[in-house]
Amino acid sequence: MECLSYMPRKAYMVSMLMFTSFEHSVNFLYRDVIQKKREECSRARQLGVTCAAGYISGAIGTIVSTPADNVIASLYNRDAHNAFQAVKSIGFPKLFTRSLSIRIALVGPVVTLQWFFYDSIKLLAGLPTSGGIIED
Repeated sequence: MECLSYMPRKAYMVSMLMFTSFEHSVNFLYRDVIQKKREECSRARQLGVTCAAGYISGAIGTIVSTPADNVIASLYNRDAHNAFQAVKSIGFPKLFTRSLSIRIALVGPVVTLQWFFYDSIKLLAGLPTSGGIIED
């Protein structure tokens, strides 16, 4: 089935996008919002930045993957026989907006918790939280 062969590639691409957007979100939050270095912030504030950046990266990943998810769902439910039929039946504008808010509401907290647990374990191990992109 066409949709099943596409799913692993989509997952890798979205994961890379979410990792990148997470790191850039952390950098943006420290540099432009908090205006302090990570090392100058308390552990609670660092984990707060982690949570905010996690939600942002989850939302970005969801926005980017929604068109493909809608096509895959259409193919999986046998509403269309190929990707072009799926796009035609869904409609081009709805391809980007159909169930977007629900997806963000579901994916955002999951990604936030993943990053929160990851950085919490790093802090317990004596390591710094994620982020801290070095810019010249």
